[in-house]
Amino acid sequence: MTIEESETRAAPAGLGATKETLEDYTLRFAPRTYRRWTPAVVGASALGGIAYMADFSIGAGIGLTHGTGNALLAIALAAVIIFVTGFPLAYYAARYNIDLDLITRGSGFGYYGSVLTSVIFASFTFIFFALEGSIMAQGLKYAISLPLWLGYLVSTLVIIPLVVYGMKVLAKLQSWTNPLWLLLMVAPLVFLVVKDPGSVQRWLSYEGEGGGLSTAAIMLGAGVCLSLMGQIGEQVDYLRFMPPRTAENRRAWWTSMVLAGPGWVFFGAIKQAIGVFMAVYILDAVGKAAAVEPIEQFTGVFTEVMPPWLVVPLALVLVVLSQVKINVTNAYSGSLAWTNSFTRITKRYPGRLVFVLVNLAIALILMEADMFSFLNGILSFYSNCAIAWVVTVATDIAINKFVLGLSPKQPEFRRGMLFAVNPVGVVAFLGSSLLSISVYFGLFGAGLRPYSPLVAVVVAVVLTPLMAVLTRGRFYLRRTDDGLTEPILDEEGNPSGTPYDCEVCGEAYERPDVAASATGGTICSLCLSTDREGRHILPARP
Repeated sequence: MTIEESETRAAPAGLGATKETLEDYTLRFAPRTYRRWTPAVVGASALGGIAYMADFSIGAGIGLTHGTGNALLAIALAAVIIFVTGFPLAYYAARYNIDLDLITRGSGFGYYGSVLTSVIFASFTFIFFALEGSIMAQGLKYAISLPLWLGYLVSTLVIIPLVVYGMKVLAKLQSWTNPLWLLLMVAPLVFLVVKDPGSVQRWLSYEGEGGGLSTAAIMLGAGVCLSLMGQIGEQVDYLRFMPPRTAENRRAWWTSMVLAGPGWVFFGAIKQAIGVFMAVYILDAVGKAAAVEPIEQFTGVFTEVMPPWLVVPLALVLVVLSQVKINVTNAYSGSLAWTNSFTRITKRYPGRLVFVLVNLAIALILMEADMFSFLNGILSFYSNCAIAWVVTVATDIAINKFVLGLSPKQPEFRRGMLFAVNPVGVVAFLGSSLLSISVYFGLFGAGLRPYSPLVAVVVAVVLTPLMAVLTRGRFYLRRTDDGLTEPILDEEGNPSGTPYDCEVCGEAYERPDVAASATGGTICSLCLSTDREGRHILPARP
């Protein structure tokens, strides 16, 4: 059965929306019949989501406080950590076509244990939506004198029609707007450096408020940058639509996976460094408070390289374009995370679009509360939880699966196949986040406070394999098979495309998304999730 044919069939009562091209396979494996984009298109779509302006503001805030030298080292340190931890997650998403929540379930957390991390990720999306929406509202106020409260509302409402249809619309939006965004961002900076070469030396020699290199300053700056570690979840929401890896597309597949997966951070690091440069350049003209606002930064740069009448319109186009590109991703990924959590807890599936509105409502409240004014404080605190989650999952994949062999290499996400809670990931995550948050709030002394992000990384890396060894990997799989004879992976190691009819909803889903039902037929993963009585769940097997 094709996707188009399945869309014409009526949904059974109580199951919710079955138009999976609209729901974008929210709680499911993404099937081959839907993944028709090339690796390059998927990669370009994923990278389009990193067009956000917050990087410029984050870099500026670190640079003006700690100086350029400390800021660049902090940015570089965070980028290396984010790349290393993001690689396993991006690979699993692209190879097995599942999102980060589904990966997390089978990578140390269990079916219900990963609800913790879904909430963390959902928080990431609405925090950054609010941040980016605030920047867009600042641009609208600067250019057309629109009141901030109204700008917040506009920046929220404009996203809704763009995010409704998921990947089909997002792929076009990101791909078509990438060239214009790059031109507006890069060309004026190049002209500025050519026109005023001394600006580079002024930037590199700026010492901020502390003066000179400082390990504490570097770690404080890295902590802010590491708050962006959760961005890999949004990259994964695109990468799960990668086509099967074959001999013909192998090079393009790996290139797109690396660049659009963990490689996003290098583009982000460049933007942060540029943010420091622009803030230092306009500092004397606008003052420290305004120098961290991207609209002020780009207006100051544009003023030097183009006619005055063109400055504000182009700066506004760049800001609005950037915010739309990232906030469709924030709204989309947030809706996936909230729906995952809600459905598992309540065994009801309200549909992804309900949580698009929920996520946007929370973000709008944060914007109206002026969260932009205390951005770095929010990010520094949040980074501890984000780091604990991502590093725990990455360590389970890299070490527990491939080194120790205690975690099953093939990812599993279906209810009934997993234990409800796996202490490996849950204990490692809670131990890492709670200890690093304690360090952040100075419970172990002021001298250790800047190192809370490093504590989160180290504790997660140590506790995850330690817990796997202590439990001997007993809490990963509740069953060792799903009751069907056909392997989930084909001869090339790609998820099989064989369709099976679900006995509950009557729809056809590909092999990785179904399991045998205890009643004798086959059942899809979403119907298993919404099975309130548990009558379709197979018994546990050692």
